[in-house]
Amino acid sequence: MTHVYFDHNATTPLDDKVFEAMLPYLRGQYGNASSRHEFGTLARRAVNQAREQVAALAGVQPVQVIFTSGGSEANNLFIKGAASYLQPAQIAVSAIEHPCVAKPAQELTRAGWKLRKLAVTRDGRIDLADVDAALAEPTGMVSVMLANNETGVIQDVAAVAERARRTKAWMHTDAVQALGKIAIDFSALGVHAMTLSAHKIYGPKGAGALVVDKRLELRPLISGGGHEQGLRSGTENVPAIVGFGAACELAAGRMQMLAPQLEAMRSRLEQGLSDLGAVIFGARAPRIPNTAYFAFKGIDGETLVIELDKAGFAVAAGAACSSTSTEPSATLLAMGVAPEIARGAVRFSLGVANTHEQVEQFLDVLAATLTQLRRLTAIAV
Repeated sequence: MTHVYFDHNATTPLDDKVFEAMLPYLRGQYGNASSRHEFGTLARRAVNQAREQVAALAGVQPVQVIFTSGGSEANNLFIKGAASYLQPAQIAVSAIEHPCVAKPAQELTRAGWKLRKLAVTRDGRIDLADVDAALAEPTGMVSVMLANNETGVIQDVAAVAERARRTKAWMHTDAVQALGKIAIDFSALGVHAMTLSAHKIYGPKGAGALVVDKRLELRPLISGGGHEQGLRSGTENVPAIVGFGAACELAAGRMQMLAPQLEAMRSRLEQGLSDLGAVIFGARAPRIPNTAYFAFKGIDGETLVIELDKAGFAVAAGAACSSTSTEPSATLLAMGVAPEIARGAVRFSLGVANTHEQVEQFLDVLAATLTQLRRLTAIAV
């Protein structure tokens, strides 16, 4: 049985063109980018080109791109690296952040920082009134994701950044889920730092970047040879970095055409979900075009995901980072969703290879699966 993949917010398949770009650096052109001979020079040129490609998609200068092993490292680099330069104060992060922002922010409380979680509205958007209330206290850092990995809701990061800058706080956004799906302009967002990742845009796992304001001072997490402008020591993963650059160039070329195609499929999906009685989370807010997050009353999300997988469709029960947890989604709880509904949450995220026919097939299988699960529940009762 061929599986249909509807979990692109967890990761994406490596694009053939990206693989082709990476292949020479996995074999013949294996030089260390810090070496002075021809092998090293070729590797350095490849890294520099990738830096330009990533910078172009993010709307920044290449010098602002610091390559990391992924989004988690980049988020930690900003939060912990900034904390090493700033006096302990308040760090404000949204209540719907990815754990790789929420956990390092929590860890700062051991060093005298005060953690403040910013509230969200029932449709999953940052409550700007709560941002104002939070920033009434001395604040060193603010971090608000650009697009939520579960609901897909796009946050008004520029409005938060404007408020943060007025109070002299450093502003960061995790843009991992937004990259390649909506246009991103670092300057227009008004942030001091932004996190990106390759494997969400048909690039390789193990490559990410922290985009930084050139005036920002961070202490590195990893000490060593001073790579990446001294902010991330360690021999560069040239094949992965090359793949990241190639994926960014591909995303830039097809985003304008792809976004409306994904949104049309998502609209048809949500029409079908509504007909089946689903609650759709964040539906009234602006969202990235590929994501739908929903639940059915009385249906356990994990059980539904397993049954759909048996039927040939890969979806997710919440976020991949927390898929082993039986707790309800923290994002949905922050939105005021009842725990019994939140436990039923299923995330559906479209990608470049998905089709309208696959969406229709999914809806047919979903309807049959729901009937089966409800029948079993009725028997159990």
